[in-house]
Amino acid sequence: MTKNGRIKVALVGAGGWGYQHARVFAARDDVDLCAVAGRTKERTKARAEQFGMRYYLDIQGMLEAEKPDLVSLSLPNMGHYEPTLQVIRAGYPLLVEKPLVFDMKEAKTLLREAEKRALFFAINFNHRYAKPVQMAKAAIDDGRLGQLVFTTWRFGGEGKGGHPHANLIETQCHGFDLLEYLCGPIASVGAQMTDITGVGFSTMALSLKFVNGAVGSLLGSYDSSYAYPGTHRVEVNGTEGRIVIDDTVRRYTFHQVGNETGEIWEAGYFNDHQREFHRTFDDHLEHMLDCFMRGEEPPIHASAGYRALALAYAAIESFETGRHVNVCDAR
Repeated sequence: MTKNGRIKVALVGAGGWGYQHARVFAARDDVDLCAVAGRTKERTKARAEQFGMRYYLDIQGMLEAEKPDLVSLSLPNMGHYEPTLQVIRAGYPLLVEKPLVFDMKEAKTLLREAEKRALFFAINFNHRYAKPVQMAKAAIDDGRLGQLVFTTWRFGGEGKGGHPHANLIETQCHGFDLLEYLCGPIASVGAQMTDITGVGFSTMALSLKFVNGAVGSLLGSYDSSYAYPGTHRVEVNGTEGRIVIDDTVRRYTFHQVGNETGEIWEAGYFNDHQREFHRTFDDHLEHMLDCFMRGEEPPIHASAGYRALALAYAAIESFETGRHVNVCDAR
């Protein structure tokens, strides 16, 4: 760490979500945000000037010059593998964005290379840190829903991506991760998909079976709009109650079975932090850096990205073969 005890952080990526990485780290008193590496001089220099850090157009050059404690990567979805592998082989702890990668062999290589070096290797599944999700997790763990019976996930907006299964891999990875976070491991997957809009299999409907016996569904799409109210909804139903999460951060609702009066959480007038989706990253980072400082494993290890990718490929196999695919061992 730096002489003043702060964590020295370097960024890779000067794009749209890379701004969120810069914003979150720069706002912390325990972080020295030292540098950013990007692909184009104009954008990278502008981001560096915006947050008062140095800029580089070469990752290796940045690492050798800055010697950071932690590297945070936010790159185009299909451009994750080579830069991530470069940082790992240079021996630096790291945080990466979802999806981990698009290829299972590449995912295994990243995890294996990081494990060989005993590196701290985190991934940003920030949906877990939304207030309604945290409340849902606590209610389920406390047994308020009884035995889980079914769950649903629906998430649709605009997008295209450069892969025939872009939506499934780069966006619905949040769905796989969150449903397993709340309901436990998925045992099998069945899938229907459509390429009716001509931009790959951009809408899909999956049926899920969980190890605990519950069933579920996942509906995802790039043929919708994030402007629509209710673009995201999660329902978890048990023998003793039901939880609904609306638009990730907007509302949490709990009803006890047979009770017409429920419990609702919505962010209050001055609670801008928990009303804003981007702030879920702030809360994840708070937890992640605490684990990093303590020398512990990250709260969301990059292996969660591998698991989500394995579930996506099980769904692809199901669609292509017309049968349900067992995924219990896809870890």
